[in-house]
Amino acid sequence: MIETLQQRVNNDPGLVRRGRYLTTNFLIEVGATPWVISIFEGRIVAVTQGPFVMPSSSFVLRAPEEEWRKFWSRRPPPGSNDLMALIKRRTLKAEGNLQVFMSHLRYFKEVLAKLREGAAA
Repeated sequence: MIETLQQRVNNDPGLVRRGRYLTTNFLIEVGATPWVISIFEGRIVAVTQGPFVMPSSSFVLRAPEEEWRKFWSRRPPPGSNDLMALIKRRTLKAEGNLQVFMSHLRYFKEVLAKLREGAAA
């Protein structure tokens, strides 16, 4: 499912515009499966599945597969509907250069919400 992220994000001109000042790599771990997502000026240029040996990324978002499944459901339950709610519940761990994550928080929230069931591709 994460493989479709590049197309879903890049086909949303408003979201690309929101991230136009962002160029970074970040790692997302869905259970034991790592993914590196490369962003250049708001466009996702690569989505690469691990395993990796010392991947280069600004920050990492880690959560169990079950929690991501809830977050990506059509109507996520309370506490699983937002990245910050997942962090508050301590099911999502954000590590690394969190300045990049926090300064573009709305962009990252909208990017990861693109993977929800029924989200516009």
